Amino acid sequence: MQIKDFRIGPSLKELTEHRTVVLPVACYETTISQNIHGHIPLHWHDELQFVRIVRGEALFQINEEKLIVRQGEGVFINSGCLHMAEDRNESDCVYICLNVSPEFVVSRELYATYVAPYIQATNLPYLYIDSSQAWGKNILGALADIHQWIQQKPSYFEMDMTMHLTFIWKNLIMNGFQLKYDQVEAVKNQRMKQMLSWIDIHYAEKIALNDIARAGQLSRSECCRYFKRMLNTTPLNYVTDYRIQKSVVLLQQADSNVTEVAYAVGFNSTSYFIEKFRKSMDMTPLAYKKLQMETRS
Repeated sequence: MQIKDFRIGPSLKELTEHRTVVLPVACYETTISQNIHGHIPLHWHDELQFVRIVRGEALFQINEEKLIVRQGEGVFINSGCLHMAEDRNESDCVYICLNVSPEFVVSRELYATYVAPYIQATNLPYLYIDSSQAWGKNILGALADIHQWIQQKPSYFEMDMTMHLTFIWKNLIMNGFQLKYDQVEAVKNQRMKQMLSWIDIHYAEKIALNDIARAGQLSRSECCRYFKRMLNTTPLNYVTDYRIQKSVVLLQQADSNVTEVAYAVGFNSTSYFIEKFRKSMDMTPLAYKKLQMETRS
């Protein structure tokens, strides 16, 4: 089952509970264009994430790096890393996504040796999974098995799944890359999350650049450099885009109107909201609302 509108908390941490009834694991198929925003918005979570592209191709951004992943390929996204994804070249991209608690991939006794160093490393935000490599083929095949088991729930599938998770993790860490922990890089990531969290809480209010910079304990110029490097935008343009994202959800409510939505998400002018919405969504807010109502009827 696809999650089309997963909830994101004040720090952009995803609030979806990634688990089956008894295990801290979730595996589902996602069509990027069917997300309520038309893409997978920026977020993060504690779980490790493994992705296998089933159809088309996607552009992923993980922290400040971008990666194109095509059909038959995959990507591992480490715990706590900011990431987003969008369909590339209108390919109608579909992928299988496996989220698993880091504490669950190996036994408790092995966690400190074989998992903790990898999720704490600052040089491993993601890893491209190449299907032409034996280790990559192993991981992608195991992802397909787990997805099928969760859907069909055959006898003892939970035990098979736990063995596959350990198998996946072993294949990942057998690459032999040198792990590094950079305190400066860790602080940068934390400050970025602090600024995004502040915006999430205050987006409906009047926001100035000084406010965002203060939330990250940065100067105005340094704040702008953070957003340019990690999100390729300015802080205030990010705020505008974020308000548009929030308005999309409100416009799908039957009793909402464009003016009320504009002010609810922080715009102080209906005409300016319409202008920015049209630029972002290629249609006016009213046209979007009518389209959503027709789709549901």
